[in-house]
Amino acid sequence: MQSVKATFTLPDHLVKELSEFSQELGEKKSHMVAKALNQYFDILDLELAKKRSLEVREGKVEAISLEAVKEELGL
Repeated sequence: MQSVKATFTLPDHLVKELSEFSQELGEKKSHMVAKALNQYFDILDLELAKKRSLEVREGKVEAISLEAVKEELGL
């Protein structure tokens, strides 16, 4: 996986905790941040799925059948 350098502004307490954990565990801070974001994105995926499911149940959006998707894609 390719890495890209990024710059973020974080609260002091998070930077301090990240440095402490990094030093204690002997792990790079960037690796720890990447792992934390991956876990958080999994949580966000679940929240988004629940939101979309609720929107379908409430009739705010219409679900598309598997058959319609297959037909549109020519499968």
